[in-house]
Amino acid sequence: MKSAPAFLRTIFLAVLLGGVFAAPAAHAVAGALAGTRHRVIVSTDIGGTDFDDFQSLVHVLLYADVLDLEGLLSSPYGPGRKEHILQVLAHYERDYPNLRTYSDRYPSPAALRAISIQGETEIAPYAGVRRATAGSEWIIRCARRDDPRPLHVLIWGGLEDLAQALHDAPDILPKLRVHFIGGPNKKWSPDAYHYLATQHPSLWFIESNSTYRGWFVGGYQQGDFAAGAFAEKRAAGRGALGEFFAHGIHFEGQKRTSLKMGDTPTFSWLLRGNPELPFQPGWGGRYVRAWTRPYVRFPRLTTAADQMEHFGILELVLPLGPGAPAAPAAAMVIENQRLVGHVDGQGSIRFRFCPKDAKVYRYTIAGNIPALEGGRGEITVVAPAPAAALTPDPRWPNWWTDDPSPEAAEGPHQGARTVSVWREEFLRDFAARLERCRTPAGGPAPPR
Repeated sequence: MKSAPAFLRTIFLAVLLGGVFAAPAAHAVAGALAGTRHRVIVSTDIGGTDFDDFQSLVHVLLYADVLDLEGLLSSPYGPGRKEHILQVLAHYERDYPNLRTYSDRYPSPAALRAISIQGETEIAPYAGVRRATAGSEWIIRCARRDDPRPLHVLIWGGLEDLAQALHDAPDILPKLRVHFIGGPNKKWSPDAYHYLATQHPSLWFIESNSTYRGWFVGGYQQGDFAAGAFAEKRAAGRGALGEFFAHGIHFEGQKRTSLKMGDTPTFSWLLRGNPELPFQPGWGGRYVRAWTRPYVRFPRLTTAADQMEHFGILELVLPLGPGAPAAPAAAMVIENQRLVGHVDGQGSIRFRFCPKDAKVYRYTIAGNIPALEGGRGEITVVAPAPAAALTPDPRWPNWWTDDPSPEAAEGPHQGARTVSVWREEFLRDFAARLERCRTPAGGPAPPR
């Protein structure tokens, strides 16, 4: 039971935000598993900088009978490509005969291949957009279909295709419902993100920078449902998809043996919960109206005394100074990123960076600009205060983000408990779906 101060704080938030902050319900009952069919595009960096997208795509395919899947877009930073989507579809094809015995609404492998599209493979430039891609054009095409339902765009990787689609066809904005796994992905798309936040602030957008971590952190972690045990105990031997999930996922010499599935909350959000009401509980978490989207700009190299908000955008606008070459070029080297600067034509070079951790970051400027070469700086990154949710910014009327209240956190991960609280329920349901891969409907009970 909540303490009195925590309870009063919840009531205060509910009143202040006009009922937006809702107490958790006993059970999330709405959604695709209750019969609501959603239109869905998945934009994934599968095969790119991480490999949990393979697990998440297996999950999507096992529930493909309860929604209308309209696109599987490869939109990575790094080496991921459409071929990695097709790799998972090859396993789906082997399990398709069994899956069809449970529902004739499972899409055919051919139909899924037909909606698998290669999107942007490069990080957006400073403007946030570059050129139309097959991925951005597919989003536009789907959004313009004569269908009264909104189009849910689940972003597991880069924002580039989405930003380009809205740049080229701003008329589609009211049709979109975007759920973005930010955090590490946001740090690779700072310019595309900044473009969306500044040029399309009325976009319906969930920015999940840490809530998604509740899929694999916290919650019920007993027996077969522990993160390290689920794949072997509940997926291995369950058809081609289950075996792939347990033993077949490899990335840069590593093998995925534990359950992560950090992108899955965007999808489970549609399975159980009401996606039109992000403040209500559901398998994909619960969110609060966004406060002013954090952005700081400095006309100099920063020091540790300078602060910014976790997952915000830092922009450095550094004068080129005397002796700059005719073609100035420089990069901001920070951790595992080398951020290419934008020469603005006004005597400065600009860098944008998005930090994914609350800590002190150190960086170096490297290039051919004498006044900046070897320059060093620091920036102190802090987590948003719980009170941030008390001041939703009307400039972003449909933007939602992680609940910063302590009650919603799993350790340092704000909002993650609003997902992890459902862990046993959604994993049991997923395990039952995996069983469909090896045992047709009406067949003998699977071995335990």
